[in-house]
Amino acid sequence: MSLIQGKYKMFILYALMGFKVVRFNELKKYIKSISYKTLSTTLKELESDGLVHREECPQIPPKVEYSLTERGKSLIPILDSMCDRGEKNRI
Repeated sequence: MSLIQGKYKMFILYALMGFKVVRFNELKKYIKSISYKTLSTTLKELESDGLVHREECPQIPPKVEYSLTERGKSLIPILDSMCDRGEKNRI
C-alpha cells in the first residue's frame, strides 16, 4: 500500500499503462490538476520504488520518457481489483 500512497500515484500508473511510453509534459496534460513539482516528485518516488522506468534520450532539448517496469505492470491487476471492490461497496 505504501507504494501507491499519495494523491496522484494511481493516476500516473494508469496513464503509463494506457499510453505505454509517455513524456513528462504529456503526463502533465493527462493529469491537469497536478503541479509540475508534484508530478516530478511523484515520478521520482515511483522510479525509486521500481515501478516506473525513466529513459533519458541524449538530444537537445533533452527528452525524457517514462514507462512502467515489470514490477509496475504487475501492480495494475491489484489496482484494478481495488477499484472494483470500491465500486461494489460504495454506499
